[in-house]
Amino acid sequence: MLLNGEPQSQIAMTDRGLTLGDGFFTTLQIKQQRPLLWALHVERLRWCAERLHFPELDIPRLYERLCSQLVGIEQGCCKILYTRGSGARGYGIQGCQAPNELISVHDYPDLYRKWQQSGIQLAVCQGRLGLTPLLAGIKSLNRLEQVLLKAELENRGMPEGLVLDTEGMVVETVAANVFWRQDSVVYTPDLTLSGVAGVMRAWILGYLEQQGIRCQPIRANLATVKAADEVWISNSLMEVVPVTGIEDVTYQNHAMARQLQAAFLSAAQA
Repeated sequence: MLLNGEPQSQIAMTDRGLTLGDGFFTTLQIKQQRPLLWALHVERLRWCAERLHFPELDIPRLYERLCSQLVGIEQGCCKILYTRGSGARGYGIQGCQAPNELISVHDYPDLYRKWQQSGIQLAVCQGRLGLTPLLAGIKSLNRLEQVLLKAELENRGMPEGLVLDTEGMVVETVAANVFWRQDSVVYTPDLTLSGVAGVMRAWILGYLEQQGIRCQPIRANLATVKAADEVWISNSLMEVVPVTGIEDVTYQNHAMARQLQAAFLSAAQA
């Protein structure tokens, strides 16, 4: 792990990322010693920094530090994380020291390869996401909702699950964004009130626009999603994973998901 460019395994006990969850992160997939979707990850990092009132990020320096950790890695994943650093007690940000930048490299989750090929069955989580427009879209360090939802899935023996908000609208899965197709139109949840705007989600939206395929972000209930012709989920590590079923509903058609998989593979090899 690198802390501000230096090998380190510890961080100050006063760091606001630890005491307040004050920070943000992004997780990249590494293939053949390079980060995939780097431009979109940079866009996310800059957007999060602006939304959370962090100083402007030094992206060239970040990229140099990142590349120094990728030598010899054919496939893996990397987390880039920023905290506000240490500062005075309380919630105020005045007087905080410079933000801390952490870079860590990890093995690629092999399970995702199986999911890409065979698809995945989704549960519907009983826990609900709160409406948090101040944080909506941001990959902040505040992940306790996801921790609790993942614990629920583990207790139920399910790998992934759709998550609804407190108004009963579908937002995402515990670790991924969700899309569904009805006839020729693709839909994805509107994330202005809650949820995480994923980097792979951004790539899919861009690809669909380039192909002239209509994609509409909406607030939709569970019945609407279940009635779709096709459903898939995505994040930067799992890429595109077809959904084979949601509770008692099954899906046989994965045409759009397979098209997206092929398009992303081509883009990643370019």
